[in-house]
Amino acid sequence: MPIEGVVSSLDEAPGAAVRDPVRATAAGTIAALVRTLRPKQWVKNLFVAAPLVFSRHLTSPTYAIKTALAVLAFCALSGAVYAFNDVRDVAADRLHPIKRHRPVAAGALSERAALIWAGVLAAGALGGCLVLSWKLAAFATAYLIQNVAYTLRLKQVAFIDVLLIASGFILRVLAGAVAIAVPASGWVLLCTTLLAVFLGFGKRAHELAWAERTGRAATTRAALAGYTLNVLKLAMLVLAVVTCGAFVAYTVDPHTIEYFSSDRLILSSPFVALGIVRFLSLSLWWPKDDSPTDAMLRDPWFLAILAGAAATMLYAIYG
Repeated sequence: MPIEGVVSSLDEAPGAAVRDPVRATAAGTIAALVRTLRPKQWVKNLFVAAPLVFSRHLTSPTYAIKTALAVLAFCALSGAVYAFNDVRDVAADRLHPIKRHRPVAAGALSERAALIWAGVLAAGALGGCLVLSWKLAAFATAYLIQNVAYTLRLKQVAFIDVLLIASGFILRVLAGAVAIAVPASGWVLLCTTLLAVFLGFGKRAHELAWAERTGRAATTRAALAGYTLNVLKLAMLVLAVVTCGAFVAYTVDPHTIEYFSSDRLILSSPFVALGIVRFLSLSLWWPKDDSPTDAMLRDPWFLAILAGAAATMLYAIYG
């Protein structure tokens, strides 16, 4: 029999037809799980690395490895929270024109599987943090508890929801500091808080404008009922100015100049200001259908500004 015939007969053998569907189903489940964990949102966990950069230990392998492990732990925690959130909100997500495509809402990933993986990831992340440092484990636990409370109830309360988002960024910075046993800079914490609240209000403003524009207020988050677009716009403009001012004050603070043995950090302030203005345009002035926090990661102008800010900061700190 020709070899082609042998291959053909094997393909038609009993059981051959079920192996590919099984493999395809497993691959589809894995893909659905990855989407549920929202890896593109893990960029927020780079705030865990802020103490590494600003403590001038970026070139130390020991400090860098500890920070990388802490970042990975927070990525796992973030993924666990997103999976839990999707199970909790599955009914509301199915009514939303965009969120209904999430794997749990669409039926590509079962609620049971999402909860199991959420538990596995959370337990693994907290265990890993405990191995590194009990203080790191404490901040990671606080981050997880806060996010569970946010998902269960507090995200429905206007302004409290954004403040909790901001506190999540603060916990990331504090976790990064204890991971390498360095003090967290008060200036870095202040700038992080202001920036996080600014970004949170920008996301709410975008959602509120989108709901009004499309007439889908009933399918959006409950907290939006406590916001008005004019108040959010005013708050964002004030926060934009205050955030830029706080960063400039940090760069010219005598302690900062003495610590870095340089006054060059101020060179990064124009990029910080441009980044804030670009976010304002994405959230208020020329909004897209995507969330502004998602859109900015695909926006070439914002990415160019971010690269400029990173380059000038590294030059000022390590140059």
